[in-house]
Amino acid sequence: MLNQINSSTITLDNGYTFSRVINGCWQLSAEHCLKGSLDLDDAVKAFHMLKERGLTTFDCADIYTGVEDILGRFVLELKEMGGYSHDDIQIHTKYVPDLNLLDQVNLAYTEKIIDRSLLRLHRDCLDLVQFHWWDYEVPGMLETAFDLIKLQEKGKIRNIAMCNFDTEHLKIMTDAGIPAVSNQTQYSLFDRRPEKSLLPYSREHDIYCFCYGSLAGGFLSDRWIGIKREDFEPETRSHVKYLQIIEDSLGWDGFQSLLLLLKEIADTHQVSISDVAVKYILDQPGVGAVMVGCRNSRHVEDNVRISTLQLTQEETQRLHSFVGQYPTPEGEPFTLERTPGSRYRNIMKMNLNKA
Repeated sequence: MLNQINSSTITLDNGYTFSRVINGCWQLSAEHCLKGSLDLDDAVKAFHMLKERGLTTFDCADIYTGVEDILGRFVLELKEMGGYSHDDIQIHTKYVPDLNLLDQVNLAYTEKIIDRSLLRLHRDCLDLVQFHWWDYEVPGMLETAFDLIKLQEKGKIRNIAMCNFDTEHLKIMTDAGIPAVSNQTQYSLFDRRPEKSLLPYSREHDIYCFCYGSLAGGFLSDRWIGIKREDFEPETRSHVKYLQIIEDSLGWDGFQSLLLLLKEIADTHQVSISDVAVKYILDQPGVGAVMVGCRNSRHVEDNVRISTLQLTQEETQRLHSFVGQYPTPEGEPFTLERTPGSRYRNIMKMNLNKA
């Protein structure tokens, strides 16, 4: 059975505790912005504010260019302030071998990447490493997962997890004895692919689903109410990515109707549309945590409110019934993103690790 879920944290059997609202950092990567620029000083300010408000868990990846270094700067600032303990914050990273190197991955390569993450983050042990494998047809996936166990035994990794695994390949991992505590997957009111089989399987095998994309790259916010499709121009890679999801689910008109429903519910609770959209996903059975972007200090209070928001059964059912009228992207989670030639895959960057 999955551990008892507190409203704001989860504690694993090994004593490791993390926030259920995780501060997502993909938006801080160098290649994310298509327009404008990032204020990294304000981002680190947001990190401090989030920690002080109890949201102490951060999500990054070795392929999010510059992000492990930014979090490492945050760690150094905490140490300089005094009284710092490793467990004051939790940093979840990912191990994502480049697609063009998958057939060459071995223990030495894997350890090199893990050591680099430790160095960037200024940590002695990685709290959680989420393993992603770009192409299931390339041999070596399972062997690489066992290499992560070897590094766990060396004390370099505390918890092992999966990232973007579908049900079939998550089962391969669990059947082989890989101790995955979680699997990160895309899940939102638009993209309900995890509901088909991944969520039920994960619950049955005590694996938490960590969900990203629950705000669809920021589309699920007040900003987009009344905006016409022809007036939209993408500002980030997230906008490009999640516009595809919207087009293959609710469509732009359905999206606008969903925003109005979310707004009605949000006004009842005096919270934002984003808070309601995230809490709906967080309340789904088997969901352990949701990643919420934290690229600046403006949305800190929004993120803090998510944990205390209580949606009524009627509100949850209204949202469920509304999106149930529409299709969701076909297949299992991340199947379209792995399919050669698909428009989902064509926007992916699969060789960013530069080991």
